[in-house]
Amino acid sequence: MNKDKRVKNIPIKMIIPNMITSGSVFCGVSSLILTAHGRLVPAALLICFAVFFDVMDGRVARSLGGGSSFGEELDSLADAISFGVAPAFLIYNAYIGPESAVAGPLSASFFALCGVLRLARFNVTHVPAGPFQGLPIPAGGLTLASIVIARIPITPMVAMTVMCFVGALMVSSVPYCNAKKLKKNNVNMVRFYGLMTFFILCFIVLRERAFLAMAVMYIISGLVKFDGAAWIMLEHEGERSAREKD
Repeated sequence: MNKDKRVKNIPIKMIIPNMITSGSVFCGVSSLILTAHGRLVPAALLICFAVFFDVMDGRVARSLGGGSSFGEELDSLADAISFGVAPAFLIYNAYIGPESAVAGPLSASFFALCGVLRLARFNVTHVPAGPFQGLPIPAGGLTLASIVIARIPITPMVAMTVMCFVGALMVSSVPYCNAKKLKKNNVNMVRFYGLMTFFILCFIVLRERAFLAMAVMYIISGLVKFDGAAWIMLEHEGERSAREKD
């Protein structure tokens, strides 16, 4: 009786973020099914939609104050499907195939495994206000999906190399910017709108290749240790004074 009462009294602020996370699961599984039927571009676009759900569930949870351990675990499981398994299966079917013998399945499995390891490490070591350690799995999955969306003609060897490289970045210690620390009151609006204008121009000029261009830029930003979130943030008075003294 008590257990049933607790279930009935689950607050809506905890249910809504988990429902949004479930949207990512639907996108990931649907992407797998479409890939199996040869609908590669729609399958890749579903992975992009999964990124939207992944971003929104955290924002909604923080705004409602409804975050929970259950939600964190559900988010990790959803990410493993949508950004680990689905992109690896997509690239395998789009560029590699059974002709690669064992090398193709191994490279796809390596990418998915690195994604799962990245999620496990994130859950136990990540500092909310700090940079990401290693390439986030949504960025890794989006990178693979964007190759298909851009219709880039690459060989099976290049495809396998890309999966292994991106997978290795996910389990690396390369720092990547964390946009979660950006708030309404700490953003340099001039730089923010400038960056948004740049992204819009990318879509206008590059069209279907815009996702790939942005994914590559994000990967490079970590390798050169450029923190885009810190660049957009307003400079505090103490930091400005210290810089002027230097």
